[in-house]
Amino acid sequence: MTTLEKLASAVLLMLSLLLLTAINSFAITKVDKRKGHPPNRQLTRADVKEAERRLSEMGYGTGQVDGVIDGVTRNALIAFQKWESRRVTGRLSRGDLEAIMSSKAPQPKDSGYTHVEVDLDRQVLLLTDDEGAVTRVLPVSTGSNKRYKEKGMSGLAYTPRGRFRIYAKLSGWRKSPLGLLYYPNYFSDGLAIHGNPSVPRKPQSHGCIRIPMSEAIKISSLLPVGTIVLIYDKQSFVSAKDWAEADKQKQEAVIP
Repeated sequence: MTTLEKLASAVLLMLSLLLLTAINSFAITKVDKRKGHPPNRQLTRADVKEAERRLSEMGYGTGQVDGVIDGVTRNALIAFQKWESRRVTGRLSRGDLEAIMSSKAPQPKDSGYTHVEVDLDRQVLLLTDDEGAVTRVLPVSTGSNKRYKEKGMSGLAYTPRGRFRIYAKLSGWRKSPLGLLYYPNYFSDGLAIHGNPSVPRKPQSHGCIRIPMSEAIKISSLLPVGTIVLIYDKQSFVSAKDWAEADKQKQEAVIP
């Protein structure tokens, strides 16, 4: 073998060793990365149960905390994803789980009295207690802001902004000119907070505030006639603390 041939063999051997080392290093790194990144690990039932527990603590009603993602839990996930401006899927990912565990409960715009808030930008409803703490968070679908012409009627599918009161309510189904309403709670000119089998993730109603069917009866029981309803977007919030104070004074005047 000539000197040139020996040199060529040595170079080939060196290149082979370098290539083998690189392959082994890549394989080890890939395994190590998999070990160090739990987001790739499939969620367990215990993970789901922990997410349900935390969601319930924050006011997102999940129903029974059992580690099973049923329709009620899915609605809670959707409400959470909407409130936190996450991708709305209704599914629990590793990223969602981590966000749930590190998030704080939603805070209302107004505080100090029982009322309902509807955030049109987030498409979420908040129910508060008399101290202003959020006790319930629901996904909603409000007016699409599009013109409609159906069933002999036409108009703009618009949910009004401002402050309102529940002025009437019905149990069970109510047939309206544009469709069926389940346990409607009326707040303005025939518009209501009501249950509906379809609660799209975007604004798609004629102007009413749709909530999940599973929540309709409970929410109706918590919204007596006179309940204050605040509906707002980024540019239109109006407080109703003066209304709440007037209600308080009127109640105190009645009590001997």
